[in-house]
Amino acid sequence: MEVAGVAKHYAGRQVLGPIDLSLERGGVTALIGPNGAGKSTLLTIIGRLLEPDSGRITVGGLDVRVTKSRELATVVSILKQENHFTARLTVQQLVTFGRFPHSAGRITEADRRAIHAAIAFLDLAGMEDRFIDELSGGQRQRAFVAMVLAQDTEYVLLDEPLTGLDMRHAVGMMAQVRAAADALGKTIVLVVHDVNFAAAYADRIVALADGRVVASGTPDEIVVPEVLERIFETPVDVIRHGDHPVAVYYRP
Repeated sequence: MEVAGVAKHYAGRQVLGPIDLSLERGGVTALIGPNGAGKSTLLTIIGRLLEPDSGRITVGGLDVRVTKSRELATVVSILKQENHFTARLTVQQLVTFGRFPHSAGRITEADRRAIHAAIAFLDLAGMEDRFIDELSGGQRQRAFVAMVLAQDTEYVLLDEPLTGLDMRHAVGMMAQVRAAADALGKTIVLVVHDVNFAAAYADRIVALADGRVVASGTPDEIVVPEVLERIFETPVDVIRHGDHPVAVYYRP
């Protein structure tokens, strides 16, 4: 995944970029940074839900700006932060939408296998006939991620998949994201606010501030006081828990 010179302006104000970023295939990359840093904007541009004002993005060798939508949708999938459906859908109906780039609505046996596999992978078996609005927040979020996994793309973009989840469900979601990268061979890029979730589950962390990449590297390289204090402008201690760094914020 290559991002070269990407920038975005709103009302004459530059909110992103220029961004130059290269992400290798495989594993989990977490985008972190304060509110307004440009994390979701960058992810949305990579997923072609938002047009950049300048720059070029390639995902899996495809130029995001010019590749036909159906071809791109077989390579990269994206889950937005806010997801709203006017129709009342069951879990199975929702996850089935993930197969549209492959089937164009004509569901095959291969599609059914992919749908059932995604439902099982996200621990939603037995809930297929339940309506989305009847699920808990954690179950609903898992259903949306199952829809994205059913799309069966190598590259998966998740915009704040932990939004609205309590600690137990957030841990479960990150474990499933990690498993999708390891067991299914996906390349996952996600926006996450909690630095410690990024440190525990990601292979790489890209830190943004004021619309630019401030630092990029492994959790051990990014989750250190001098980097986090520069990004978040607040005092930070870092301790270790097992193999992972843990950021501790405190009031001076």
